[in-house]
Amino acid sequence: MANRALDNKCPACGAPILYKPNLKKWKCDYCKSEFTLEEMKKYNNASNEKNNLKEDTNEKTLSQKKLKAENEKAKYVEYNCKDCGAKIIADEQTAATFCIYCGNTAILKEKLSGKFAPDMIIPFKNEKELAIESFKSLNKGRPLMPNFFNDAKNIEKIRGVYIPFWLFDVKVAGELAATSTKSSSWTIGDTVYTKIDTYKLEREGTMEFNKIPVDGSTRFDDDIMNTIEPFDYEELENYNHAYLSGFLAEKYDVEEIESFKTASSRSINSARDEMKNDMGMGIKSVIKDKFSANKLLTKYVLLPVWMINVKYNNKFYIFAMNGQTGEFVGNIPVDKKKAVKYAIITFIITFIIVIIISYLIFFLGGNK
Repeated sequence: MANRALDNKCPACGAPILYKPNLKKWKCDYCKSEFTLEEMKKYNNASNEKNNLKEDTNEKTLSQKKLKAENEKAKYVEYNCKDCGAKIIADEQTAATFCIYCGNTAILKEKLSGKFAPDMIIPFKNEKELAIESFKSLNKGRPLMPNFFNDAKNIEKIRGVYIPFWLFDVKVAGELAATSTKSSSWTIGDTVYTKIDTYKLEREGTMEFNKIPVDGSTRFDDDIMNTIEPFDYEELENYNHAYLSGFLAEKYDVEEIESFKTASSRSINSARDEMKNDMGMGIKSVIKDKFSANKLLTKYVLLPVWMINVKYNNKFYIFAMNGQTGEFVGNIPVDKKKAVKYAIITFIITFIIVIIISYLIFFLGGNK
């Protein structure tokens, strides 16, 4: 039997309702009604308090066992659309999707409950149009980009996705010892004397780092996710299913314990670099390097990203835009013909400049 997916309906007319980042409200495209989150919570939809309650320990344990059994059985799970009853097929990582028949957002509650229940969320702040405009503006300052690559017609798919992230508060304790040398020279008569002083530098202390982000999904390129950071965590909101309306969402597949290894490494490297900078003098060699990281707090959050899939010359290119700050990243192809052309032009210009300089030095200079 298929599970049942949650959705959000307009309280006024019953049509699908979507979250509008520019309004920070939910707006119905049919009757034009607008609602705040507090208003949405009052109605029987994915937003209400009951559907967003955290499960207790027993329910959480049962949910985890159920999810584990489902994942062992199949990579795809079947759900029924709450609006039209059609079957929705989702893979094991998808937490929110769309019904292909009626277009309603399908929020897969079982993928967002138990240990997969997010603590907080940063709602989308930028509209899809900004992502498209950012893509269309890629040619600025990029003369080697192929012509028409950034044409909007090349966009195969653009989607707003909530990416799962772990946020860690970490305390690092460390001890660092190194040697450094300082030389001085002087001359007496025909003899040059050099004095080399060797110093031992030591630093010890603790540092705390707040909200170190670690991408909790293996399906998204870590380089892209790291590049579109940082997010402004002051805008974190308590999680509610309503924010997923009109967007896709993923659940994590990288466990907290594995993600903390990444956060630990980042925080220790930062603490080490800070101690080295504080030493001031040029370090010759490190003789003691002892650091440890302790986890103070963990939050599981969903962060907004616009993903753009571009097809050009039968090859796909992935671009991403931070759905909060607008930071836009991606790998841009190079037009080989343009590259050769610019290389030749650069060589010719350089050659002419060299000839002119040589003429001025050897001919004009020799006539003086």
